[in-house]
Amino acid sequence: MLTLIKGIFMSGTLSRFSVILLVLVAFLFSTNSSYAFQEGAAPAAEKKDDGENKPAQNTSLFMHILKSAGWVFGPLIMAISIALIALVCLLAMELRMVTSIPPNFVEEFTDLVNKKQFKQAFDIAKEDGSFLGRVMSQGMSRLQYGIEDARESAYNMVDSIKASKEVSITYLSTIGTLGPLIGLVGTVFGMILSFMELGRPGSTPRPDKLADGISHALVVTLLGIGLSVPAIFFHAFYRNRLIKISMDTSLIADDLLTQMYHSTKKAAGQPAAPTAAGAGAPAK
Repeated sequence: MLTLIKGIFMSGTLSRFSVILLVLVAFLFSTNSSYAFQEGAAPAAEKKDDGENKPAQNTSLFMHILKSAGWVFGPLIMAISIALIALVCLLAMELRMVTSIPPNFVEEFTDLVNKKQFKQAFDIAKEDGSFLGRVMSQGMSRLQYGIEDARESAYNMVDSIKASKEVSITYLSTIGTLGPLIGLVGTVFGMILSFMELGRPGSTPRPDKLADGISHALVVTLLGIGLSVPAIFFHAFYRNRLIKISMDTSLIADDLLTQMYHSTKKAAGQPAAPTAAGAGAPAK
């Protein structure tokens, strides 16, 4: 499996996000294989000791967590975990300062405006798919109606792009909220089963079985909290990053639009100067 993943990665046929998912699948496959092997080996070990007072077997914490999650909460929490990792990876690639505000784009755009090549400047802004490129393209399309109209159009585009990014960030907050609730549902369900065993008439419940049932119930809460903590952290982290990117994009777009507006005014006024001088020459 690792050889296959390495070959796919070296061939470049999949994106980094796909490679991450393949690694997760490989990890789950190896985990399930080892778990099935240990489950198959357990009955053989029990056959060797048929005594009534046999010592309890030491179970690792990892296997205890897998067993406690069960076939209901285990796949559910695993699916939400994969969705969380996918969201974090996608936001990490989209909300990068270099990707949102490319320095090369700013330098090239400024150079073209200084050279009075406004058509080429508009073309590179229209072809650029970055945060700043989309804002500049929208603002420049309204520049003919005045600088204030262009600024308002650019700010509206900033708000539109910011709102689309906030949708993905909101899912992180949702996962952070649902994690403890899912864990609470699993814990309550496990506690109900334990107290049903305790309240069964005509039998004396064993304390070790009750403790084991409560332990299994609390594991689901642990998984839910473990899912919620990174989700809340990355929600705050990417929310603050989006605010910073939006503010920087607005400031840089305003500077570039102002520079282009005054450059176009100067370029439009240059041909008119010789004509006015020539018209005024005979009057002297």
